[in-house]
Amino acid sequence: MIDSKAPQAIWPDIPQPLMPYSPAVKAADWIFVSGQLASDFTTGIAPEAIPANANLVDAQELQSRYVMETLKRTLAAAGADLATDVARIWQWLPWDRPTMAEFADGTCFPEGLGISPYLAVRNDYIGEPRPASTAVGIRALPVKNALIEIDVIAIVDGSDVRGCPSGEGIPAPLAGYSPALRRGDWIFLAGEVPTDWQGDYGEHLSMGEPSALAREARTNPHVWYGSDIEAQTDYTLSKLERHAEAAGGSLRNVVKADVYIGDPSDYAGMDRAWKRWFPDNPPARCVIPYMGLGTRGSRVEIALTLLADDASLKIERIETSDAPEPFSHEPQAIKVGNFLFLSQQMACDSRGVLADGMLRNANFPWYGLPGKNQMRFMLTNVAAICEAAGTSVENIVRRACFHDEGTHFADSIEEWSSWFTGVKPASTTMKIGGPLVVPGANALLDLIAFVPDK
Repeated sequence: MIDSKAPQAIWPDIPQPLMPYSPAVKAADWIFVSGQLASDFTTGIAPEAIPANANLVDAQELQSRYVMETLKRTLAAAGADLATDVARIWQWLPWDRPTMAEFADGTCFPEGLGISPYLAVRNDYIGEPRPASTAVGIRALPVKNALIEIDVIAIVDGSDVRGCPSGEGIPAPLAGYSPALRRGDWIFLAGEVPTDWQGDYGEHLSMGEPSALAREARTNPHVWYGSDIEAQTDYTLSKLERHAEAAGGSLRNVVKADVYIGDPSDYAGMDRAWKRWFPDNPPARCVIPYMGLGTRGSRVEIALTLLADDASLKIERIETSDAPEPFSHEPQAIKVGNFLFLSQQMACDSRGVLADGMLRNANFPWYGLPGKNQMRFMLTNVAAICEAAGTSVENIVRRACFHDEGTHFADSIEEWSSWFTGVKPASTTMKIGGPLVVPGANALLDLIAFVPDK
């Protein structure tokens, strides 16, 4: 008997990708759409997405409209509506700021990057309540001159869509997305940053230069004490806690966390704060560095996926000795219903140190394929975690892959593709432009897998 919930690839009438992925995968009433760019995959950026006169039409606007049309057709082919069924949306925006030096100094603001043309287009396609949103700056996308890549998760289970306002005492975001969106048992919290959406705009106060940071997210620069990244993580999680409560949930039932930081050196401080908020049973988590954040002064952005407090679904933590224990405060994976949310995967051991054999020998610089070796190492561990959860690596439905410099992309994706003889997962790929938290790692995987009913 064919499992009606099992992953199925969606191939709409859109330009066909060059990479080995499905434009979308539908599984158990969830639809995972690959990152969409304004490309015809023949010439690069599609001709209709290139302004004839850049003084008259904004290129970001044209590319955004092309991407939205592609998303609309893709979701329609899967039986969903872009205007009403999207629960979470990611927007990836390539930019050359901050520089690596600025990240190291704690600056994550992508100076000069604006998204108003995109937002105007998005509002033409996606209705109220708008999905939980994350928009961050990254270094590069896999198509030259691409200005935006968008991927989404949509749900078509017949549940009511409920957009929830900001939690009590929390200012509403400026970009018009829902701080929290509820679909049945699930609550999706938008990416939050440590801002009050007011800050010191145009002011010069004793705490320093003008900033969008909330007072509670700052440390006093005139004393030796305090940690900026910990204060910002604490404040951001306090906002998310109130958003969750307004939507009928709590941080006790967080399933998956997406955490975006500036410099890798912020990881340890973020993790210290994380342990205070999640002392026991932390959620699955992926932490990605070198992210350009949309408010000046912010060093962290956090988005959460959780269950409502009255949910019928249950959280199960997955552990196996056949894969390395996480090097920081997260489980190997979390299983809820038909889905398995894996924590970040890099080619490292439980100490956060690159595994043996993952780099070329300096004495033999012409030999070896680090991209292939690291991807094989990660997927071997992923296969063990999936097996412990009652599924297999071939049931992965969503992949986001963050490359350091992209040098090893070709052999990395070749190895990835060899693991999927059937439905190839929906995929989003980007370059962050610098070393990952694990020195020597060339890629980080963020994965969701389908788990069949027993």
